[in-house]
Amino acid sequence: MSEARITEPLVSAAHQRVLLDVAARAIRDTLTTGRIHGPDVRGFSPALHEPGATFVTLERDADLLGCIGTLEATRPLVVDVAHNAVAAAFADPRVPPVTADDYVHMSIKISVLSAPERIDADSYAELTATVRPHVDGIVLEAGRARSTLLPAVWPKVRDVHEFLDVVWRKAGLTPGTWPRGTRVSRYTTEEFCDPGPR
Repeated sequence: MSEARITEPLVSAAHQRVLLDVAARAIRDTLTTGRIHGPDVRGFSPALHEPGATFVTLERDADLLGCIGTLEATRPLVVDVAHNAVAAAFADPRVPPVTADDYVHMSIKISVLSAPERIDADSYAELTATVRPHVDGIVLEAGRARSTLLPAVWPKVRDVHEFLDVVWRKAGLTPGTWPRGTRVSRYTTEEFCDPGPR
């Protein structure tokens, strides 16, 4: 069942183009006016009104300019993309806000997340044997600790062990540990990109 979800398109090609334009416009408008202008959903296809969870990643020459997203589908997809695009551009605490020059040259990548699915694992070893390399994104929850890693990170790590080590460290936990109450979910993503320039 989950394998079928991987290949089933989450967003049509036409809607991918619309969402990339929405992301670019939201960043451009915030750069030029200093204010956030959320899209009016009435101007978009009903399919883009459906709740969606997305991440928006901005890069320039392979350098990260920002990456912000949501794990739960609580807003219309088109609104979620616009909000996360602006947040990635101006509110990622790891990097400076994007500049007008960045905007011209940067790539914009949108990742649309499938609904999370709980992984039935009771130990780090069980989880390691269950995670699907180059397919799964992971959400880790343990007490107040929470972190996620998108499937797009797989090419940057050696194997499942390194992937999970990164997830654990992002949550402030020691890799290989399994605190009481640990919960892990998986999701897949559909990714599409505007490489720029614009």
